[in-house]
Amino acid sequence: MRHTRMVKKIKFCATNSSAAAMAVALAFVLVWSPAGRAENKLKIMTATTDLAALAQEVGGDKVDVESIARGYQDPHFVEAKPSFLLKLRKADLLIVVGLELEIGWLPPLITQSSNPNIQVSAPGYLDASRFAKILEIPNGQVTRAEGDVHPQGNPHYWLDPDNGLRLAKGIADKLSEMRPNDAAYFMQRYTAFEQHLKQADEGWKAQMKPYAGRKIVTYHRSWPNFAEHFGLNVVGYVEPRPGIPPSPSHTVELIGQMKRDNVKVIVVEPYFDLKTPNAVARDTGGQVLVLMPSVGGEKEITDYFKLFDYDIAKLKQAFDATH
Repeated sequence: MRHTRMVKKIKFCATNSSAAAMAVALAFVLVWSPAGRAENKLKIMTATTDLAALAQEVGGDKVDVESIARGYQDPHFVEAKPSFLLKLRKADLLIVVGLELEIGWLPPLITQSSNPNIQVSAPGYLDASRFAKILEIPNGQVTRAEGDVHPQGNPHYWLDPDNGLRLAKGIADKLSEMRPNDAAYFMQRYTAFEQHLKQADEGWKAQMKPYAGRKIVTYHRSWPNFAEHFGLNVVGYVEPRPGIPPSPSHTVELIGQMKRDNVKVIVVEPYFDLKTPNAVARDTGGQVLVLMPSVGGEKEITDYFKLFDYDIAKLKQAFDATH
């Protein structure tokens, strides 16, 4: 009897071992077969949350997307953390703003990631600026004496919904190139995004129409694309030159200009010190308005559409309060 139970036990264990081996083999086949690989999501890293939001719009459930910079951070200055290297090392695609926006922190991360796919000019490196309408391209030679002027133009181009559409199309084309079998899916996602964005933009423009031509001052040159698209007029800056902290003499000049031009709204990004803008607002009877230049700047700004919803609502309130 004991011998019979032992034999049955051995047969049972052998059966279990065979089943386990078959399961492992099946998993191996699913992972490494073409069908299995097709199910793997493209791993996308982006420099900013705005690019991540657009990549997610067109990539849907075929991609995993993560941004290096956070929406509340100044994208010119991002601390290069070792954890970023691990993520870049595994990335299939890296999407950057370009125009030297990330020049102070991203190039070393790309190099040290040792990922050949995302090196500059490699197939997995995508400079989104190539798809956008670029403003403020300097004429002639640019020197450091002019501040942080970008020789190829202003890199804050995503704050124009028309550029958002151009970027989404460029990203969709790139994803289709990388995954031809999913090209129809990416194009379908892009078409849906296009329809949604055009409809939303009509609403945003209608809300901003009563304020067409309204003069504003901004802290940094972050808003030319936004201002052009929505009919605003940026007449001055808290910074005397891009990236240069405000000086007392420049602040006095700015106060005089705002009084002469009857400018009542000072737009400031969330990562700048409010001391000088608040002082200027007190002397001019104006209002400091903190607007979000990127998705994720506030918890409620979870996608590209909510970014414009948020900023336009805040602008309307400020214009109405200071009319």
